[in-house]
Amino acid sequence: MVKSEEDKLSQIEVGGEQSSDTFDSDNEKKAAITTDIESTISLSSSADSKNPFIDPVVAEYYRGVYEKAKYECRGVFDPDFNWDPKEEKALVRKLDFRVALTACVMFAALQIDRGNLSQAVTDNMLKDLGLTTNQYNNGNTIFYVSFLLAELPSQIISKALGPDVFIPIQICTWSIVAMSQGALKGAASFYVTRALIGAIEGGFIADLVLWLSYFYTSKELPIRLSWFWTTLSLVSISISLAAFGILRLRGHLGLEGWRWLFILEGAITLTIGISSFYLMVPSAVQTKSRLHPKGWFTDREAKIVVNRVLRDDPSKGDMHNRQPLTPRMIWKSLTDYDLIPLYIIGLLAYAPTSTLGAYQTLNLRQLGFSTFDTNLLTIPADALHIILLLFITWLSERVNNRILICYFLPLYSVPLVAILAFWDGTLKNVWGTWAVTSLVLGGPYIHAIVVAWVSTNSNSIRSRSVASAVYNMSVQLGSIYAKNIFREDDKPLYRRGNRQLFALAVIMFPVFFLTKFYYKWRNSQRDKKWNAFTQEEREDYIRNTKDEGNKRLDFRFIH
Repeated sequence: MVKSEEDKLSQIEVGGEQSSDTFDSDNEKKAAITTDIESTISLSSSADSKNPFIDPVVAEYYRGVYEKAKYECRGVFDPDFNWDPKEEKALVRKLDFRVALTACVMFAALQIDRGNLSQAVTDNMLKDLGLTTNQYNNGNTIFYVSFLLAELPSQIISKALGPDVFIPIQICTWSIVAMSQGALKGAASFYVTRALIGAIEGGFIADLVLWLSYFYTSKELPIRLSWFWTTLSLVSISISLAAFGILRLRGHLGLEGWRWLFILEGAITLTIGISSFYLMVPSAVQTKSRLHPKGWFTDREAKIVVNRVLRDDPSKGDMHNRQPLTPRMIWKSLTDYDLIPLYIIGLLAYAPTSTLGAYQTLNLRQLGFSTFDTNLLTIPADALHIILLLFITWLSERVNNRILICYFLPLYSVPLVAILAFWDGTLKNVWGTWAVTSLVLGGPYIHAIVVAWVSTNSNSIRSRSVASAVYNMSVQLGSIYAKNIFREDDKPLYRRGNRQLFALAVIMFPVFFLTKFYYKWRNSQRDKKWNAFTQEEREDYIRNTKDEGNKRLDFRFIH
């Protein structure tokens, strides 16, 4: 393209004598062509700067990887392909509508059926079923243990069937169990339904994050995941408002209000589950089907989606989307010690909000608020959660320093949890207690950032699938102990429990510092080895190394 435009310039320059009008016209053409050339060169340069495949050795290596893996998008892989940034921007908007919005709708189904228990207990559910606080704790523990144990098996099934098949099945199945909670009779049935919902929902988040990673770059993923968890708060607000009306059905057809809550909201999520068979596709090049006869993208758009993702992370093509994980793959991923710092963050970071969130409605009832006021008073915390979540993930796109952003969490939460732990006016000043609790629950939520961080530092589909599950397992382990920090003998102020939460909030300062130090140290080790190689040795390493994923010397951890 550039050569042909240069030929046109030459023809204008040697065209001989011209009239003034012709000369001005030709000057305009020359200026336009020059601008076009500069734009093309600039576009090519910009694309090359972000394109690891500009090195033919790297391109040859990964082409072989994609062919060997039977990667479903390998047919449109093109190291020399260029596109206009305006095209990409418009395409990302289309992805946000087709992919991110779909993920948010499906996540809403998850949050409705696992989150409406806190609304149900405000309608005297525990008294109706003859349950104590500790039995309520046991039910929450059973849910999270089941959720945790199902994480890895769910990833194995999802990787074999494809997230676009398995996720709709999950949603439909747990919705049916959620509706059955309308027939609870006592502790045994409460425990069974908690176990089933946890087991079916386990792995859902990791499955959905894997599907999102097929379409978005590592820089784009955190903000999309923030929309994902913004949905959590929006759903919490919605089900609080819905509960305000649904719980008033107590006595209708002889059923308590909390039974109506489970039945009606389960029916809503079942509708979402059925719809998700239509809303999801296997990949960018597999969008045409009986349900989507025209597909989502033009051929050029599909090519842009695939190549932009591969240039951001070439490892995203090292498995195809219906390739099961082998025992060897799983073992190598489970023993990936380089991701342990992120698992520790998952284990510790969310304990204060997990504990206070589980007990928010019960505490408000114990402080004297009515059933209906209690459900409405949960809304401000969710609204603040949305604002701060969107802010820190927006900031993470502009500040390439994840630890710096993560420090917002303890800086914000430590003083607030200290008030709950050491303030003597908790029982006397119920509105002050509500305000502090709401501020803690609405605090900076770094989960979206860390999930994307785990995905990027995995550097392979195999490791990414398992690592996402293991990270979520660490979060669930945190939820298990967090849900048991408040005990019956510590009511109603939970002084002992709040001091434990304070200690957990403080410990995040050294955890974040050590995580930063570890990844900087690992990168410096690799820099020394890589910089000592000659160019020929580097090319030989790329072609012949047996190192995989984040163990490659040419990979650097983000931090």
